[in-house]
Amino acid sequence: MGKRRGKTNKAKEITGTLVFTVLIAALGSFQCGYNIGVINVPQPIIISQYREILDSMLNDGEDTNNYVINTTVALLTNPHSANPTPTPWAEEEVMSSTDSVTMLWSLSVSSFAAGGTIASFFSGWLGDKLGRIKALLVANSFSLVGALLMGLSKWGPSHILVITGRSISGLACGLISGLVPLYIGEIAPASLRGTIGSLHQLALVTGILISQIFGLDFILGNHDLWYILLGLSAAPALLQSLLLNFCPESPRYLFIKLEKEDKAKQILKRLRGSDDVTQDINEIKREKEEASSEQKVSVIQLFTNSSYRQPIIAALILHLAQQFSGINGIFYYSTSIFYTALIMVGHPAHVTIGLGVINMIFSAVSVWLVHKAGRRSLFLTGMIGMFCCTIFMSLGLVLLDKSAWMSYMSLTAIFIFVTFFEIGPGPIPWFIVAELFSQGARPTAAALAASSNWACNFIIAQGFQYIADFCGPYVFFLFSGSLLAFTLLAYFKVPETKGKSFEEIAAEFQKKSGSAQRPKADAEMEFLGDIL
Repeated sequence: MGKRRGKTNKAKEITGTLVFTVLIAALGSFQCGYNIGVINVPQPIIISQYREILDSMLNDGEDTNNYVINTTVALLTNPHSANPTPTPWAEEEVMSSTDSVTMLWSLSVSSFAAGGTIASFFSGWLGDKLGRIKALLVANSFSLVGALLMGLSKWGPSHILVITGRSISGLACGLISGLVPLYIGEIAPASLRGTIGSLHQLALVTGILISQIFGLDFILGNHDLWYILLGLSAAPALLQSLLLNFCPESPRYLFIKLEKEDKAKQILKRLRGSDDVTQDINEIKREKEEASSEQKVSVIQLFTNSSYRQPIIAALILHLAQQFSGINGIFYYSTSIFYTALIMVGHPAHVTIGLGVINMIFSAVSVWLVHKAGRRSLFLTGMIGMFCCTIFMSLGLVLLDKSAWMSYMSLTAIFIFVTFFEIGPGPIPWFIVAELFSQGARPTAAALAASSNWACNFIIAQGFQYIADFCGPYVFFLFSGSLLAFTLLAYFKVPETKGKSFEEIAAEFQKKSGSAQRPKADAEMEFLGDIL
């Protein structure tokens, strides 16, 4: 009876207004996923476009050089003398064209993450300054500009327009990655907050999958339509901008930041479908009291104050582990990886899409799993599974020349790798920060964690192609070492947070740091402990 009553109460909390608002907010996450995945499948076409531009520039340079030489020679020698030999600089230019293409391609991938790194640090500030809805509209304006530049890339210098467009789209998605989880977390009922919060990751991986499908050569991923594929990210941004006008502002923002209690109550009644919103209002009041009693915490204080040092280290471990697991190396470059591995089970782009399907399915599963099992246990399970997969992935690539069936082992390992990622390391870092910190430190900690995630994303996006070219089939052994190191760090530094208060979590950190409770009256020992 108790379980049935609990299910009934949860069903009552899911209203049409809540569902509509969460879905519209999730369009922002969807467009982030689209921008992450869209650059992958049409990689050969975009690279060929860049090569044509570089060859054209090279030919223009050669023509100019030869014209000058021939004119000079004609003035100094007999007109019937032999033609001069080509100058060394042209040969060097030809030799470096491949490196230039690799550099431009890496910038096309990583510029998105560079923009995200910068913008993610300001998402909380912008959300507080303008409100959640207006801040999302600002993010969408960046997204539309970036999409427009990429959509025009066929008629201009493609490499410049694509790199610039993806940088501006990265600014948009950096803001969105902070604003969307914040907004949907603030409008969701307490009992559904974790589940609804996980929808950010689900919408993101759905966007990745849709971009991969649209990137097929018979849809948009061809020489004639590739620029439309890149510019299509404007569609969800435009749709969300129009529909956000029908979404309510965050009641927490209205109450805590603007002190509009009546307006907050009206919105809560719409979201909950009930006139009795006393519980929500009391929760917001307690949060406001906590916020007023706590001073805002700076980035430096997160590391110098003993109360925040262990939680921020734990949060950064989770975010860095997510990126240095190798997941974005696979999603950004999976098509080229499959080409390199000579996997003959179908077109590499189709295999990439299959990867996206698995990613989306297990993201949906994780929405249910994350509240059935503990955060820490799911994260560690995912990391251990990914570590094992990178070993088999690497062995399959190394031994590919000796046995053709090794390609199947690599393919299977990559699919299972993505499955383990979505079980824990994918969604958990994004919402666990809110559970590790109280109101005063939460905005700064969330901004720092998000920025570190985007910064690592940039490093992987910029460097993976060079590392893969240098290491060849051994590249994923590097990620094996990274996964093992971060698994050990998470085991010793990250506590379980499911169903625990801030006080209980603080006690867990104290236990993990090896410090027992010290008497508050012993001021001298407290001071020495803080120094140590």
